[in-house]
Amino acid sequence: MIDATPLLFPAEPFPRGVLPYLLGGLLVGAGAAAIYLSTGIIAGASTFLESTLSYVSDVDRFNRFKYVQSRGWRLVFTAGIVSGAALWAFGLAPALAAATPSLSSALGPAAEPGAWTTDVQWWRLLGGGVLVGIGTRLGKGCTSGHGVCGVGSLSNTSFVNVATFLAFAIGTAQLVQALGVAP
Repeated sequence: MIDATPLLFPAEPFPRGVLPYLLGGLLVGAGAAAIYLSTGIIAGASTFLESTLSYVSDVDRFNRFKYVQSRGWRLVFTAGIVSGAALWAFGLAPALAAATPSLSSALGPAAEPGAWTTDVQWWRLLGGGVLVGIGTRLGKGCTSGHGVCGVGSLSNTSFVNVATFLAFAIGTAQLVQALGVAP
């Protein structure tokens, strides 16, 4: 008989400690609320990326009036997502951990210099990114749009999409682990 316990329950639910997840959630929620309150626009990352593509594409989908009209600040938002993560991973977290030993233990492995790297091959990352992109179009939005903003506004569509995202993510992770697929 195969013991399924390791597949169903991770050894540690917060491998990088609780603080990074808590701070990240609070900052994402505050950012989404600020964007919605100041512009009336739901801060979904896939829509922001789509509007950014209007700079380099003539495809009508990317050049909708509402995208082109607001693409300047949407570009800043998109760049902020990437640069904020890079700033934290390569500068702020290790510096804070080195300066404050108590904070270092609270941050856990998230403050270690190599904590934000992966052994996953580039082609798997690319393939996963393409599948996520297809999924965001099929689901009419991404996890940030549906999960943060849609659920926060009690959208039935977003509840269904988030449940679907989670079910497929958990199922895929369990299947990949059960098959012994490694990076």
